[in-house]
Amino acid sequence: MSLLSPASLERLQNRKNLLAFSAGGDSTALFFLLKAAHIPFDIALVNYQTRAQSDVEAAYALMLAQRYRKRCYLKTTKLETKNFEHRARRLRYAFFEEIIARFGYENLITAHHLNDKTEWFLMQFAKGAGTVEMTGFDEIETRAGYQLMRPLIYTPKAALTDYLQKEKIRYFVDESNTSTHFLRNYFRKTFADKLVEAYASGIQKSFRYLHEDKKRLFDPDIYTVGALQIAPRSGDALHDIRLIDKMLKTRGYLLSAAQKREILRQQEGIVGGKFVVALTTDAIFVAPVCRAVMPKSFKEACRRAKIPPKIRPCLFVEGIDPFSLPLPACDRPET
Repeated sequence: MSLLSPASLERLQNRKNLLAFSAGGDSTALFFLLKAAHIPFDIALVNYQTRAQSDVEAAYALMLAQRYRKRCYLKTTKLETKNFEHRARRLRYAFFEEIIARFGYENLITAHHLNDKTEWFLMQFAKGAGTVEMTGFDEIETRAGYQLMRPLIYTPKAALTDYLQKEKIRYFVDESNTSTHFLRNYFRKTFADKLVEAYASGIQKSFRYLHEDKKRLFDPDIYTVGALQIAPRSGDALHDIRLIDKMLKTRGYLLSAAQKREILRQQEGIVGGKFVVALTTDAIFVAPVCRAVMPKSFKEACRRAKIPPKIRPCLFVEGIDPFSLPLPACDRPET
């Protein structure tokens, strides 16, 4: 049985793909599995220089790329130790998205596997969460300008380790991933790995069922017009904030709990200095922050079309007719 998801394989065939690589066991196994499946891809790696081994891992990535005729994009940097994981993730995805935009990649492939998904589920379950939060990341997600693909999402880590050993493939072990100082490592080592080892088949089935249930419960219509996103409000605050969270995730931005509370309280505001979120009676608007000197006639047209003030500059910059937007009934323009 293939370790790669058939759904992902189908979407990766004959596409321009970028693999998020680290030289660790998961991404190295994925490198060779994709190669064996004749999937075209290049690799990208961030060297944070946090360990003596980091430079050796970067050299290994460059060697693999040269040997198998792939492009390797390498970024070398140093980050503050405070809130390192959050900073590292933001920098890593910004780097990947810069490459995707510059060179026209269609898919970003990551090596998240069943143990990662189970670890996330248990962490959210322990903190107090609903179905949407607990099911976490999907196999295929739409982001701004590309698809995020996780072809190993239903594959146990043990199967990847067995594959590497059987094929005698070299990989590196990041010792920081074993430190229970990090909460995710504590959940992985104490709970997730043991559960997957004992019940992998049932956990796979459960996650598939949960994702189908999530689609039925939460599969909203999101309309995209240029750089603007619009969605109907449900009348339920939790549903609305989940929807806003989903819209911003497609743009690569993750909301904090404090930001979610503030959005619901203010109904309109700027998040992360990059995006405007505005709620009207029946609609949710998400747009990039734009600066524009708008003529009085355009402002009046936006007022009549019931476009929130902070959203109007985006429409003007994008050349979008305020009366052309797919608004819910109560937010339709004045006649």
